Amino acid sequence: MNYTAADIKALREETGAGMMDCKRALEESNGDMEKAREWVRQRGLAKAEKKADRETKEGYIASYVHNNGRVAAMVEILCETDFVARNQEFQEMARNVAMQVVSMNPASVEELLEQDYIRGEGTIDELVKGLSGKIGEKFVVNRFVRYEVGQE
Repeated sequence: MNYTAADIKALREETGAGMMDCKRALEESNGDMEKAREWVRQRGLAKAEKKADRETKEGYIASYVHNNGRVAAMVEILCETDFVARNQEFQEMARNVAMQVVSMNPASVEELLEQDYIRGEGTIDELVKGLSGKIGEKFVVNRFVRYEVGQE
C-alpha cells in the first residue's frame, strides 16, 4: 500500500468522491495522487454518460456581470430535480459557466462545451460532467445569452 488514510481524506475533500472510490483510485494508481485524481475524474465522466437518457425538467439560471459592468451573461443549466437546482455547488458551477460565456464569447452551446475552462483544467463539458457524476444527476447546458454594452 503506497498511500495513507490522510491521502484518502485529501483526495475525497478535493474531488468530492466517495471514500471507497478514493481508496480504489489510490490503489489503482499505486498511491500517485495525480493519477488518482485523473481516475476519479474519468469515473465521474463515465457516471455522467450513463445518465444521458434521463429527463431534465428542473434547472437554474445563473448570471455573471463582469466587474467593469459592460459585459454580462445568463446561462440556463438543466438538472433532474429541484433539490439539485438549489444545491450551492451546482449553482456555483453554473455561475462559472456564465463567467466563461462572458470571457470567451462562444457562438453556441456546442462551442462553449468544447472550450477550455478558464478557471481550471479540462473543458466546460468536463466541468459539467464531472459535477454531474459527483452529484448523480444528468445536467444539460441548455442555452445562454451574452450582453455587451453597445453591441446588438
